[in-house]
Amino acid sequence: MSKTYPMIENKSQMIQHLADGCKPKADWRIGTEHEKIGYNLKTLKPLPYEGDTGILAMLEGLKRFDWEPVVENGFLIALKRDGASVSLEPGGQFELSGAPLESIHQTCGEVNRHLREVKEVADEIGAGFLSLGFRPDTKLEDVPVMPKGRYKIMKAYMPKVGTLGREMMFRTCTVQTNLDFASEADMVKKMRVSLALQPLATALFANSPFTDGKLNGYKSYRSRIWLDTDADRTGMLPFAFEQGFGFEQYVDYALDVPMYFVHRGEDYLDASGMNFRDFLDGKLSILPGEKPHMGDFEDHLSTIFPEVRLKQFLEMRGADTGPWNQLCSMPAFWVGLLYDQAALDAAWDWVKDWSEEERDQLRRDVPKYGLQTKFRNQTMQDLVKIALVLSREGLKSRQKFNGHGELETVFLDDLDHMAKTGKSNADILIDKYTNEWGGDITKAYQDCSF
Repeated sequence: MSKTYPMIENKSQMIQHLADGCKPKADWRIGTEHEKIGYNLKTLKPLPYEGDTGILAMLEGLKRFDWEPVVENGFLIALKRDGASVSLEPGGQFELSGAPLESIHQTCGEVNRHLREVKEVADEIGAGFLSLGFRPDTKLEDVPVMPKGRYKIMKAYMPKVGTLGREMMFRTCTVQTNLDFASEADMVKKMRVSLALQPLATALFANSPFTDGKLNGYKSYRSRIWLDTDADRTGMLPFAFEQGFGFEQYVDYALDVPMYFVHRGEDYLDASGMNFRDFLDGKLSILPGEKPHMGDFEDHLSTIFPEVRLKQFLEMRGADTGPWNQLCSMPAFWVGLLYDQAALDAAWDWVKDWSEEERDQLRRDVPKYGLQTKFRNQTMQDLVKIALVLSREGLKSRQKFNGHGELETVFLDDLDHMAKTGKSNADILIDKYTNEWGGDITKAYQDCSF
C-alpha cells in the first residue's frame, strides 16, 4: 500500500518538513550508508543485473535473511528489514542504508552482519565485492545499467550539465553518515562545521587512485568527479555560512535546483532541467495543472548532492568507501565532532574564520593531494590531527560502551594511524601498485575485497 502525502500549498510546508526533523538529544540516532562494487570472481567483470552471477541473484539470495523484497515495474530493486535497506546504485553498486541506531557499536554490528550475509551469498554465486571508491579498471561503457526508472533519466541529463556525471553514477562508491539535530540553530552549526571539515573526511578516507587499470593522479578520484558533475546541485553551499541561514534558505536553494523526475505510480516522468517552483504553481509542462505533494519534494531533495545534504537529518557525503574494518570509523569521526556540544563548539571556533575561498580551495585540492594538501601554514595531515582530538573527546563524553568495556573511541584508531603516518588508503595503494603489484591492477581484487 503506497503512502499518502499531503499536497503542498505553500513554501511554509516545505520549511516545516525540514523542521520536523528536530528531535531531543536523547532521540538522536546514527545512520550509516555504504556502497561496494560487485564483480565476477572468475572474470573480474562487473555484475550484470541478471544471470547466475548477477545482482538479481544477490538480492534473491539475501531474502533468506528475512529481507522483504521491493519491486519496481517487475524488477526486484531493493530489500528492506528493520528500518534498513539494501538498494542498487546506477551501475550495480550494492548499498546498505543502515537503520537509525544509538551507538557506533550498534552500527558496526549492523555492518558486520550485512557483510557476512553478502559474503555468504556472493561466495555461492561466484561474486566478490571491492572496497574501493572507484572502479579500478572497468571502463564506463562496460558498466551495466540497473533497471531503475530514475537512472535512465539521470544518465541522459548528466552530459548536459557536466563532463563526469555518468562517472559518478556508474563508477563511484561512498560511505555516508546521517545525523540528527535538536533545533534550527543546532542544524545550522552542525551544517557549517561539517561543510568546513568535509574535505578532512575526503582526505582521511581517500581510496580511489585507479582509473581504467592505471594510477589516475588523484588520492580520491571519486571526489574529483564531483567537481564536474553538476554545479547546480553540488558543492560547499557558501550560503549556509551567511547570516540568517536556516531551513527556509535551504528550501529556497532546493527550489532553484533543476529537477530530474516526478514519480507517479511505478513510472518516472522526465522532468530533467525543469523548475520545482513551476511545479508549485501547477505549471509543470509534463503534468499541466497538477501541483506537487510532499513525496515529490522528498524525491527532489534526494537529487541534490552537496558535500553535506539537509533532509530531516544531515548527510555527510565527502568520503570514499573503504575496507571492512574502517566502515565504522567514518560515522565515529562525525559523531564525535557533532553529537557532543563541547566538541561541536570547539570545532566551530576553529573553522569559523575560514573564508569561502579557503573552504572551496580545500575541496578542490584534497582530491589530488589528500593528507598532503596545504592549508594556510599547515597541511591536511595537521588539520586531521586536530579534528581527531576533538572527535575523540566528543566520543569519550558519550560514554557508550560495548560488551568488552570499550568506548566508541576504538573506531578512531585506524584514523589516528593515518594522521600519524600521513598515509591514507590511497597512499598505501599507490605504493602497492608501483612496487608490490608491479603495475598489475588485478591485484586490487585480492587486496581490496570484502
